[in-house]
Amino acid sequence: MLIGEVARRSGVSARMLRHYESLGLVSPSGRTGSGYREYAPQDIRRIFHIESLRALGLSLREVKRALEDGDFTPSALVEDLIRRTRTRIEAETELLTRLRGIHAAGPADWEDALQIVTLLQALGSTSADARQRAALSSADDVPVPVEALVEAVLAESDPHVAGALRWALARSGEGAPALLAAGIGSPVAAVRERAVRSLTELPGDQATAELREALAHPDPVVRGQAALALGTRGDADAVPTLLDMIVAGRNDTDAADALSLLAGDTATADRIAARLVDRLARDTTGAPARGRLTQALAGIPGTAASHALTELADDADRAVALTATYLLRLRDEP
Repeated sequence: MLIGEVARRSGVSARMLRHYESLGLVSPSGRTGSGYREYAPQDIRRIFHIESLRALGLSLREVKRALEDGDFTPSALVEDLIRRTRTRIEAETELLTRLRGIHAAGPADWEDALQIVTLLQALGSTSADARQRAALSSADDVPVPVEALVEAVLAESDPHVAGALRWALARSGEGAPALLAAGIGSPVAAVRERAVRSLTELPGDQATAELREALAHPDPVVRGQAALALGTRGDADAVPTLLDMIVAGRNDTDAADALSLLAGDTATADRIAARLVDRLARDTTGAPARGRLTQALAGIPGTAASHALTELADDADRAVALTATYLLRLRDEP
C-alpha cells in the first residue's frame, strides 16, 4: 500500500508518516520499482498503535519507548499519565473558575477586568494580610465575584481573614446563600462549619430558608449553628434543635438564650415551657440534662414556666429542686 492510500485509510497525513519514519517510529517494509514507499499490513498496524498511544497523551519519544523497550511497563506509564492528566485538569479548572469569575463580575473595560484578576490572585495568596485586604476591598467599585468569595471563605482557616470574607459576602448580593448551602454538603467537617457560619451572617429570606434546611443536617455542629441563627431571627423552627442542644450539653447556654429570645409573646413562651417540661419528664433524660433544662426555664417568661418551676421545686433530684427554688425566688423579686 502506497503512502497516499495509507494516509487516506489511517487519517494520518503523508507528511506525518514521513515524520514518523524520520524518527524511526515506523518504516515502510518495501519500495516499489519506482522507489515509492510501500507499507505492509504490519506497518499499518504499527501506525494505528502509534496513534492509539498518542491519543493517551504520550509524546512521540514516549511512544517509541513504549513500542520498543521491553522494560517499559504499561502500569508505570499509565500511572504517570494519570498524574499528569490530573495536574492538567486542576490547572484548567482553576483557569475556568477564574474566567467565570471575571465574566460574572461584568467588567466594563480592561481596567476593571485587570482589577478583578488582581483581587482574585490576592484571595489565593499565601499571605493572610493580602487575603484580608482583598476581602475588604471587595466592596469597592469593582467587587469580587460572589463565587470567588464563597470559595475563599470555605478554604480560609485564619479567623481574621474569614471574618473579612464573611463581611464581604454579606454585601455581595444574591447567590451567596445557595453556594454556601452547597458547602454545607461537603464531606469535610471544617468546610461545613465555615459554610454554615458564613450563612448565619447573611441577611435575607433566602439565607433563612437555607438555615431551615440545615436543621435536618446529620452534622450536629451544622444543626446547632443553624438553630442559634434562626433563634436570633425569631424563627420557631429552631426550637426542637435548641432543646436537643441543651439536653446534649452542646452550646447549651447559647441555646437557652436563643429560646429566651424566641419567647417574645405569651403563647410562644408557654409552648416553649411545655416542651422544656416534656423533655424533663422523659425517662431518657439524665440528671445533668434535667439540670440544664431547669436552668433554661429561667429565661422563659409567663405563668407556664413559673408553674413548671414550682413543681420542680419538689423534684426528687435535689440539684433540680434547688435550682428551681432559686429561680422562683428570682422571679418573685421586683
